[in-house]
Amino acid sequence: MSDWDAGLKDDEAGAVMRTVSRQLKLWREAAGLTQAEFGAAIGYGEELVSSVERGRRIPRPEYLDNADEVLGAGSRIAAMKGDLAEVRYPKRVRDLKRLEADAVELCAYNNSVIHGLLQTEEYVRASMATRRPPFTEEELEQQVAARLARQKILTEAPLRVFSFVQCESTLRRPVGGRMVMRRQLEHLLDAGRFRNIDLQVLPLDREDNAGLAGSFRLLRLRDGSTVGHNEVQLVSRMITEPKEVQVLDIRYGIIRAQALTPRESLAFIEKVLGET
Repeated sequence: MSDWDAGLKDDEAGAVMRTVSRQLKLWREAAGLTQAEFGAAIGYGEELVSSVERGRRIPRPEYLDNADEVLGAGSRIAAMKGDLAEVRYPKRVRDLKRLEADAVELCAYNNSVIHGLLQTEEYVRASMATRRPPFTEEELEQQVAARLARQKILTEAPLRVFSFVQCESTLRRPVGGRMVMRRQLEHLLDAGRFRNIDLQVLPLDREDNAGLAGSFRLLRLRDGSTVGHNEVQLVSRMITEPKEVQVLDIRYGIIRAQALTPRESLAFIEKVLGET
């Protein structure tokens, strides 16, 4: 799905799109313009205008800006850009982003790739480009934009507390090639020096590893509850059952104890960087 295609199977996105498309049509008709005339005035074709008004296409920000100016809406149409910004991303990304926004602490163990909140744009693009079947170019751009948009949470006020444990294998897997990995490792060193981020490495030579079952994350929410999240092949699952969350909580505590300390971990990443 490109960022122009409406999420018709997504109830939330569909509701937002129906509201926006209805308003655009009402403003156009009130101005006495046909779809062809309106399209010519804002620099788009009649077919696209029709698709937007039928709720089949999500209008880009510049579409709304041009419409606002041509229709003399006094920023009322342009203001709808905020409503559409979120629904451009897949629902699973929006749901996770909301939970992250409501969390006071985020904990994550990764043994396959660098955690998404810590990835550079080059690394994001390279890792997503390996998907099979591959994304279209538009889908790839949408996925990259969604991943990078989530990273703002690292420095938003009020600051949240983050705990990341990366398996050593993720530091040595050359995603995107040597230079991409060098810049990724440098980015990890920068992130690990933030006061609200504890970054740890679990070395491969550890005989004990409580994370062999795979990557997962825990989100401790403002209301005192904790939820888990697990993402594997074709499945993105929120874990809310208290007994299951408790298992992940215990497991994460053991993984942190088995890993290097944050200070030792930064030294370890510097060592890997020197070898890359």
